Amino acid sequence: MFLLRDHRQFLTLHRIRSVWRTACGFKSLGRPFYSSIAPTRFTDAVTNSAVTRQIYISRSTNPYLNLSIEHFLLQRTPPDSTILFLYTNKPCVVIGRNQNPWVEVNLQLLNAAESPWSHETESPDIGDVLLVRRRSGGGTVFHDEGNVNYSVICPPNEFSRDKHAEMVVRALHGLGIARARVNNRHDIVLDQGSPLGGHDRTKAHMAGYPTGGVDGSKPLKISGSAYKLTRLRALHHGTCLLSSPNLNIIPHYLHSPAKPFIKARGVDSVSSPVGNVGVANVDFERSVVEQFAIMHGLKNGLHAAAMQSPVFEIEAGWVAGVVDDAQAGIPEIGKGLSELRSSDWKYTQTPQFTFSSHPVEEDQRIKPNLPTEVPASTRVILKARSANITESQISLSADATLAEKEAASIAQILSHRKLHEIRNWNEIFQQSKLLGGARGVSALANWLNTLLRKAS
Repeated sequence: MFLLRDHRQFLTLHRIRSVWRTACGFKSLGRPFYSSIAPTRFTDAVTNSAVTRQIYISRSTNPYLNLSIEHFLLQRTPPDSTILFLYTNKPCVVIGRNQNPWVEVNLQLLNAAESPWSHETESPDIGDVLLVRRRSGGGTVFHDEGNVNYSVICPPNEFSRDKHAEMVVRALHGLGIARARVNNRHDIVLDQGSPLGGHDRTKAHMAGYPTGGVDGSKPLKISGSAYKLTRLRALHHGTCLLSSPNLNIIPHYLHSPAKPFIKARGVDSVSSPVGNVGVANVDFERSVVEQFAIMHGLKNGLHAAAMQSPVFEIEAGWVAGVVDDAQAGIPEIGKGLSELRSSDWKYTQTPQFTFSSHPVEEDQRIKPNLPTEVPASTRVILKARSANITESQISLSADATLAEKEAASIAQILSHRKLHEIRNWNEIFQQSKLLGGARGVSALANWLNTLLRKAS
């Protein structure tokens, strides 16, 4: 391990810039490169009880891996240590631990290129968009390469919901983003309108635009947070929208067509207008590392060296380094990666919910009209717990006796089936005694496929 002793604090500006460029992955020719921490060396650094401050940046864009590395840090770092972990994910929709994907996500849009039922909402041409369920609570967010995620793990007695959001705001202020502040929901927003003057950059809750513009423009959300508290550790992780090219299509992914028909337990997301900060990922990373170093007492001038790769001791008790896909070779991280990628984790963690095509006792809301091709007499009720169908009533007939027979036939087929494993509702109905005519049955199946069929 390379040691940076106190007597080497005369690092020149050229050296500091060189170290930073190494960590960010750039050579003088502009070709990306970096050197990551070997898995065994990473494990040794993470679990070393003498290392109370750790900084890691991931160069993997795999969201399942990054969240598994984060969970490994939460579980294995010393109880008295504080960790900063920064990572960027490929396009994905990330739901909270206790959320319902059928409520939060347009599942068909995630794999619209493959789906024969998604012609009404074609997928934007951004490639595959993954579905991810994290281990912490909170709401649903969209990640892409224009979004940097920050994670801070610390002892519970040092945790507050605003503490590290304020750290990020100070980092943004240091980049000239004076509009940034923490709001009363612990989100980071950019105030709009004309500056009022007298802005104090040490006040993370007060930007220079506290009331917005004269047109009543609202602040734009750039960062939301989620938390996980255990007996020994506290985790705060958040997003920061920097330069996402997908702002105009994010609402399409986060708008579920099934939501009006579902009454669910669990946590609902709160929608907010969003915007980009307009700074480069590497500049944001550098500024956040600086603020973390300042907050935790790293000697002045050494924060730039914190970005050296693959790993080294900055000074006693401090380590930093770059991680990537190689960390999947650590058994605990590999196990977490497999779990997060599994359909069971994504779907069977869903709290109990009821899907109904019309008002029922549990959900008396007026529902949207069914497609015109679906018979007006159609009734659909599905109850699910942990994504297992526990009760169903599906019928097309206007005749009560026939409708009862139809419902009983389908209920027998659906009993304890996992909702996310139903690939095509036409196949379900072909096994049943639905009597609504071929066109009506096909229309109902296509409607349910559009609302309930999971992404690949």
